[in-house]
Amino acid sequence: MTRNEHQVAGVLLAAGGGRRLGGRPKALLEHRGRPLVEHAAGVLRAGGCTRVHVVLGAQAAVVRERAELGGCVLVDNPEWEQGMGSSLRAGLGSLSGTGARAALVFLVDQPGIGPEAVARVLAAYRDESSLVSAAYEGVRGHPVLFGAAHWAGIAATATGDRGARGYLKEHEEAMALVECGDVARPYDIDTVADLPRLE
Repeated sequence: MTRNEHQVAGVLLAAGGGRRLGGRPKALLEHRGRPLVEHAAGVLRAGGCTRVHVVLGAQAAVVRERAELGGCVLVDNPEWEQGMGSSLRAGLGSLSGTGARAALVFLVDQPGIGPEAVARVLAAYRDESSLVSAAYEGVRGHPVLFGAAHWAGIAATATGDRGARGYLKEHEEAMALVECGDVARPYDIDTVADLPRLE
């Protein structure tokens, strides 16, 4: 196990209710015959995250029942309807006291991003002040790694669906970009028109 794997926890944001998908929670969408949340947790593990925290919200009980998430820490976000910011706060909060020194944040609705991109971002971790983002042709995307020194600042500004966007804009100079466009495609499954991209 490398130092990075031990010190960086994967945080999977999987609480959304799929408003633009007719209220179908993204975590439960099928991908390769299994719930999307199970696939995404597997990507984090395959990319080198030995500890994975999964933030659940919409239909959390059904997700727990249907998805094989053994070995993951399941975090309930009762405020999931307020948007991704609340899930990010819940995920970072769940790492308190675990010894994790950074969080690698991954979104459940990006099945075009696989273990290679996760591994590249993970490899760029240096210490608690690290801020690392995958980039696609130079444009910042996911996954994103936040060193523990940034958690309080991110939690304080993560509201609505903005997540860490505002915080990252303010700390752009400190952000290391890791190009992943050759190994991943950063599309989202947001609307019914995107569903054919699931396999």
